[in-house]
Amino acid sequence: MFDIQEIRSQFPILNQLVNGKPLVYLDNAATSQKPNSVLEVWNQYYTELNANVHRGIHTLSQLATEEMELSRRKIQKFINAKHDFEVIFTKGTTEGLNLIAYILTQELKKDDEIIISYLEHHSNIVPWQLLCERTGAKLRVIPIDENGILQLDYLDQYLSEKTKVVSVNQVSNALGIVNPVEEIIAKTRQKSNAYIVIDGAQSAPHFKIDVQKLDCDFFVFSGHKMYAPMGTGILYGKQEVLESLPPFHGGGEMIATCSFDGTTYAGLPFKYEAGTPNVGGNIALGAAVDFIEKVGYENLQRHENALLDYAQRQLLEIEDLKIYGEKAKRVGVVSFNLEGVGISSDVGMILDKMGIAVRTGHHCTQPIMDFFNIAGTVRASFAVYNTFQEIDLLVEGVKKAQKMLR
Repeated sequence: MFDIQEIRSQFPILNQLVNGKPLVYLDNAATSQKPNSVLEVWNQYYTELNANVHRGIHTLSQLATEEMELSRRKIQKFINAKHDFEVIFTKGTTEGLNLIAYILTQELKKDDEIIISYLEHHSNIVPWQLLCERTGAKLRVIPIDENGILQLDYLDQYLSEKTKVVSVNQVSNALGIVNPVEEIIAKTRQKSNAYIVIDGAQSAPHFKIDVQKLDCDFFVFSGHKMYAPMGTGILYGKQEVLESLPPFHGGGEMIATCSFDGTTYAGLPFKYEAGTPNVGGNIALGAAVDFIEKVGYENLQRHENALLDYAQRQLLEIEDLKIYGEKAKRVGVVSFNLEGVGISSDVGMILDKMGIAVRTGHHCTQPIMDFFNIAGTVRASFAVYNTFQEIDLLVEGVKKAQKMLR
């Protein structure tokens, strides 16, 4: 049975007051809160197991290594990777995308093309722009319509033998729109030999991922958006792709042999895991996977979709409130503005005084804001511990902000 109060009891931060009001945390697309089960695993590592991994023969090092590799196997199952060594630990989605863009440098030449979309986070724009600067490749962008929906007819036009990379997010962080990545991947496979990169930062917390079924070359996501500590993340890459490409960072762990005459590289996954990893965080990421699976994806999705539907219906009853992407398929996010009442940050500050945490601004997606000719939005984003009562408080707060700012 899905018991929201039992779930909330696992998140100690939700018990506090903010500005004298009970905390209503609706900024989950930026980062989620962490359950006790994750915090306890993280704390246990530093109080009982703290040692470097893979290189030690002493007991603590061996135990720490076992726990981190167990976490890797949990994540392999979580995303249905074929092999555990296709799971690379990173600091997060941004590092994963930069890693991919860097190791593909030798794969591109002048006038090759990289396709992304208008809905991308800056971290799925800037690394590709830098790759274009290094290689002379060109960036092409799939446009959106007035509902924020990708216009895939343009993808059909753009795809060619020149296409070397297609990189899109599965869910928009700014609007919550679920993109048809299965269709994008199928079109790409039909018309090019491009590498396919999926940004799963906003999808992994909300629905089941199957990288083998998707048939993407790379899939990246962050731990901190799915109940794990900050500074954790995953890069999935197909074995044959990762083995064919060069390393990212050089240093300890990623070598097979090293001399002044030359270096050979370790096999996967260590080829891409130079230096001391975030061992405690990586182990706790496995605990976050355990938490999600214990709640159950069907329960999680049913609850979050109900929250989104309820929030949208209640907010749209407010006069002069506009929701962006309202007619698109969405998950976890409602992004809106009050027309004629100043800027989004003004609304956010008033909500904060009421203990309600939302995100305001451009959400690291300035092209989306430029498309809608706005400076930013108010974004409320949901997690499994949020309640309908919290949405009622949000709606009351927005109404209060509207009266104060008019």
